[in-house]
Amino acid sequence: MPDDARKPEVIETTVGNLAEAAAELARRGLDAQDRVKITIEPDELIPGRRACRAAVIAAGLSDDDIDRLIEEARTEAQPLLG
Repeated sequence: MPDDARKPEVIETTVGNLAEAAAELARRGLDAQDRVKITIEPDELIPGRRACRAAVIAAGLSDDDIDRLIEEARTEAQPLLG
C-alpha cells in the first residue's frame, strides 16, 4: 500500500509522556527522521488550571497534595450526589 494511502492513526498522550509516544512510534517502525504531525488541542480549562496550579505550588503544595485534596473532595461530595 502506498504511504499516502495509509489512514492516519492517533496516539493520545500528555506532554510529560512524549518519550512514551516516541517509543511507540519506534515500535511501529518509524525512524527518528520520519515526519509526524503533532496536534495540540487546547482545553478550555488549561488557562484556569495553570493559574490554579501556580497558586497551589506557591502555597507549598505538591502534585500529590493536589491529587489528595481532589480525592478528598470527591469523597465528601459522593453522599450529596444521591
